[in-house]
Amino acid sequence: MVKAMETASAVGIWIALSAGVILFNKYILSVYGFPFPIALTMIHMGFCSFLAFILVRVAKVVPGASVSRETYAKKITPIAALFALSLWCSNSAYIYLSVAFIQMLKAMSPVVVFVISCGFGIETYSHGMLANMVVITTGVMIASYGELNFNAFGFMVQCVAIVAESFRIVSVQMLLGRANLKLNSITTLYYVSPACFVFLLIPFVFLELPKLAYGLEITHSVHASAGILLGNAFTAFLLNLSIYLLIGRTSALTLNVAGVVKDWILIGISALLFEAPVTTTQLLGYLLAFGGVCYYNYAKLTAPQPATATSVELKEPLAPKSESQA
Repeated sequence: MVKAMETASAVGIWIALSAGVILFNKYILSVYGFPFPIALTMIHMGFCSFLAFILVRVAKVVPGASVSRETYAKKITPIAALFALSLWCSNSAYIYLSVAFIQMLKAMSPVVVFVISCGFGIETYSHGMLANMVVITTGVMIASYGELNFNAFGFMVQCVAIVAESFRIVSVQMLLGRANLKLNSITTLYYVSPACFVFLLIPFVFLELPKLAYGLEITHSVHASAGILLGNAFTAFLLNLSIYLLIGRTSALTLNVAGVVKDWILIGISALLFEAPVTTTQLLGYLLAFGGVCYYNYAKLTAPQPATATSVELKEPLAPKSESQA
């Protein structure tokens, strides 16, 4: 009974933090008055890198992993670059699209991962799986057709985020799996976040720094409270800590089921908080895609795992996600 209550509490905390980070990001980027997704993501990366360093190297409450310079340069750095692009685009999409619609679009992730995996030869093609991908795609297309506040640019940005995140997931299997690295959500932050920060620094200098420093191309007032931004970053770090605790007490299956529950909660709450109506057509389309995603998760979790499977946990490091990271 006690274990069941602990598990339920861990799941509840993860759902609350995961949904909270997404809603918090949406608020900061499109309501609060800080429309700088690269800067916001860099704050996340810098803050989480610092706290992960404290937990792994100073306090040593989270076991670290031995990573050589060669492994870091050839295997972790490419993943960090894809992660940075995914976070940048997914955060940018919140400026143009509703949270509910973004969650519906994220249902396309299994389709993109499947196509990329087949292209790299790490996924076996089957007519059944292809049919399931068609069902998911059809559902997302119906949901997109029913979106009242459709924004073409925001839609394309979110599609780029999905593609980048899918390449990242496949890269984790191809690169870190072969290296046999065992990373959890905290050690992932320790190794990946600093590199992400560096990759984001380049577009930040050219795209957002001039606007922040000199007020160029800003047609409205900008709010930048240190307390709000650090609170947002700390919430993101707490999310990763909750993933670490949740995986330790439950399993990947529990996390996947919790993710499904979180998506529906997010769609409902975001529609109310941000006054973004969800049409019947959207719900029917998402329900169709939702069924396909559930089947995909079930098929992947029940499939026999290869002997070289990796223990890397990179499912949802900051979940703006995406979402990854989600």
